[in-house]
Amino acid sequence: MLTRWEKIEGNKVRLEIEVAAPDVDTALAKAYRKVVKKVNLPGFRKGKVPRRILEARFGPEILHEEALEILVPPAYQQALKEADVEPIEQPSFKLVQIEEGKPLIVHATVEVLPPVELGEYKGIVVEQEEVEITDEQVEQSLEAIREQHARLVPKEEGAAAEGDLVLIDFKGFIDGEPFSGGEAENYSLELGSGRFIPGFEEQLVGASAGEEREVKVTFPEDYRKEELAGKEAVFQVTVKEIKEKKLPDLDDEFAKEVSDKETLEEFKAQIRERLENNAREQSRIKLEETLIEKLTEASKVEPPPVLIERQIDRMLGELEQYLRFQGLTLEKFCEMSGKSIEELRQNKQEEAAQRVKANLVLDALIKKEGITVEDSEVDEKIAAIAAEHNDDPERVRELFEKQGRLSFMREEMRMRKVIDLLVSQAQINKVKKSD
Repeated sequence: MLTRWEKIEGNKVRLEIEVAAPDVDTALAKAYRKVVKKVNLPGFRKGKVPRRILEARFGPEILHEEALEILVPPAYQQALKEADVEPIEQPSFKLVQIEEGKPLIVHATVEVLPPVELGEYKGIVVEQEEVEITDEQVEQSLEAIREQHARLVPKEEGAAAEGDLVLIDFKGFIDGEPFSGGEAENYSLELGSGRFIPGFEEQLVGASAGEEREVKVTFPEDYRKEELAGKEAVFQVTVKEIKEKKLPDLDDEFAKEVSDKETLEEFKAQIRERLENNAREQSRIKLEETLIEKLTEASKVEPPPVLIERQIDRMLGELEQYLRFQGLTLEKFCEMSGKSIEELRQNKQEEAAQRVKANLVLDALIKKEGITVEDSEVDEKIAAIAAEHNDDPERVRELFEKQGRLSFMREEMRMRKVIDLLVSQAQINKVKKSD
């Protein structure tokens, strides 16, 4: 096979692919054996029409489509290897010649990865915050766990205070008229949570069970429902019930209830260890992000629009998955935020372009350093995942293969290696965590 190629506009290349005549003749013969089975011609049994008669009756073109399906895919892949280019979109083909006894000539035009001019990646100077967990942070974390295990009990004495949960009925009016969505019964609201219109919760502080109150608020100018934005409203509110949080005592019994520790002091030590591990992880992530950012800034590459659009697709896919966990759809989110899908895409252009550039730079570094992932490393990774989930490695491998996740795993492992390389060769200066 012979390949010639030339760069045309942007990052596009045109490949001139030539396949030898004997290979073309073999492909045409295979195409005939496949096509003739589908042809009905008077005077011949189905599948028994001689090739010369078939071509004379329908033209030699009847075999070309099948022959091209046999010849072009492997020839195109070989041409990419010979030209040492990586496509980032589907090619467009132009058939120049296909004829028995002659070479096949096809032109393929395709956009490829842009060239990357790598910046200096050895000895990048970067700061990393030292991990330091204070007693105050441990106490804050302990208090948060205590809050999570608080019980809600009816408030026997006193009025509603911030932090209390009130059960209310309400009906809203604008210019004396009720409005859609402004009415509810048996609505639970934690005072001070900030879940309601600004000013609403504050006006219920001091209310008693059974009391009726008039609450006046103004909807924010950027409120998700445009017809209510900036409008003044009056709510008739009935406070039906007030509940307060009953916090558990901080003692050894509490520690036993919420952890595998016997004493409160042991539980505090466990919390400190967990906070330190989290802080180390966050410090490492921040360090890696800074290194990638500095290398990306020092390198030169123009992110192709097609890759930027794909990155935006992935980002919106991640957002959609997150929203599903919140019981929302992307369309509902757009409605609530007052933005169209196109506006969301536009807002993510800059971030997506930066991500694409960083990925191109890291990929170039992987190639420069010859970083690879061996099959044995993939086996070890699968075994670790299986052990973590108490599963069989072979079953996990089969599942990953079926889901098409093995290639993604390899790519993640390659990226992990190149980032580890950056860290190992960086000049890291430890600094105290700033206030």
